[in-house]
Amino acid sequence: MVYVLSKEGTPLMPTNRHGRVRHLLDAGEAKAVKRCPFTIQLLYQSTTYTQEITLGVDAGSKTIGLSASTEKKELYASETRLRMDITDLLSVRRQFRRTRRNRKTRYRKARFNNRVHAKHKGWLAPGIEAKIGTHFRAVRDVCRILPVTEIIVETASFNLQKIKALEKGEPVPEGTDYQKAC
Repeated sequence: MVYVLSKEGTPLMPTNRHGRVRHLLDAGEAKAVKRCPFTIQLLYQSTTYTQEITLGVDAGSKTIGLSASTEKKELYASETRLRMDITDLLSVRRQFRRTRRNRKTRYRKARFNNRVHAKHKGWLAPGIEAKIGTHFRAVRDVCRILPVTEIIVETASFNLQKIKALEKGEPVPEGTDYQKAC
């Protein structure tokens, strides 16, 4: 699949006609913009007709699944793994900072009320902020190469206690049954 951008840079419908793409590149009527996924930009005016493309996003806690399709064909599919090491890296950084301060300042006044969440409302933890940023970046990258008309985000919350009870053949938990130890 070769993704196509117009002369102005707006996304057009992708093509499977690799011979045509090679001919456009050799004739100088198009240029390669990106290698992965392979994207070309036309250097002449063309029609901007596009079909309706739906982008499905499966927002998981460890991976993000993306799938863009028309009614007949899937045009794009990818899976992105999220970073899980941010909390550990921040802990290491905090440890280095504390040892550095202990080396340099013997009588440093204790600072206990200068926390970020107290200063800024709407603050998110760095790990969560990175995950949200990765979700937005993945969707934005697809929208740059495909003329997406609709985005569907799958958000599902699973009742694990109910699933386990059904597997074991036990009665389905209700009300205060969820508070009892398993």
